[in-house]
Order: sequence, then structure tokens, then C-alpha cells
Amino acid sequence: MGIATENNCNRASTTTLIFTYGTLKRGFSNHVLMQDLIKTGDAVFNGICRTVENYPLVCGPYRVPFLLNLPDATGSHRVTGELYAVSSQGLSRLDELEGTSRDHYERLPIRVEPIDGGDAVFGVEAYYGHRSYAMEMWKRSGKRGYGVYGEKEAKGYVKRKDRPQNLSFLEQINVFVSSCSGN
Repeated sequence: MGIATENNCNRASTTTLIFTYGTLKRGFSNHVLMQDLIKTGDAVFNGICRTVENYPLVCGPYRVPFLLNLPDATGSHRVTGELYAVSSQGLSRLDELEGTSRDHYERLPIRVEPIDGGDAVFGVEAYYGHRSYAMEMWKRSGKRGYGVYGEKEAKGYVKRKDRPQNLSFLEQINVFVSSCSGN
């Protein structure tokens, strides 16, 4: 299956290609948002991709996945995920989910290519764990990452509504990275 290079969301003439690697993928808890965006014409599935470079993909607190913007770090892998063309309205909803205004994640460029071969896809962005904690998250993971966030890696994932509400997610991240034990 090739990657559609046309960004053909119905609701906007300008779309952004978003590489999803965790809970926004099909079969995971936050994919309901992506399904909603597809139904409203604010997202289009473009195919399965993997990163051109190796990146650390780790699990943080509550088995939440984090892609860390530390290309080619020792112990990292080419990461497999899904590519979507997303309208500006859809992007606002994804940014809210990912907490970009609260320094949970940051949306930055990434190079990906179709899993079944083909040329790199340009103009793609991904939600990386925020730079303020990325290196500590990598150290906390034992500098070992995953190539894919799958059923095994997601085992033990805790949905947002089921997490303690007395701390912000950023505070929960900081507690996690400052603890000594492994994942």
C-alpha cells in the first residue's frame, strides 16, 4: 500500500501530515478522536510509515507512549506508526489532546517513509515528548526504546480519566522521571 501524497481533507485547503505512533493509532484508546476527525472530514488515513532515523519510543507514567526527539540515540529504533492528513481544525483538537500548550508534548518535523518501501514523505510532523523532560525520560527507560507501540507495550495503560486527578500530567511525568525503578 503506497502513501497518498495528496492531503485531501474535506474541510480545509491546508492540511498537516501527522505521524502517530501511540494511542492515536487504530486499536488504541485515543483513536476515537482520530475516528471523529475522519467522520467530520478533518483527517484522512494515509498509510503505515516508519521513521527514517532511529528515535527513542518509550513508555512513561501509566504506560503512556512518548517519542523523544533524540534522533539516533543508542538503543533507539526506527519507529512504525500511522500517517494522517489533518485539517487545521483537526490539528487544534490533536494539539489539545497532546497538551502542546501545557508542555506535555511538542509538535515538530519528522522524516518518515512508507513501511512497504518508497521515498521519504516530506512535511510530516509528530508529537514528541517535550524537550524539558525528554533526556530524563530516556534515562528513566534505561535508554531502551521500542520500534512499535503495540498491545504488549500498552499493557497496563491507564486512561486519562482513570489517573489520579490531584497532579497535572506534567507533574506526573516529573514524578515518573525522578523515580529510580524501571518501567
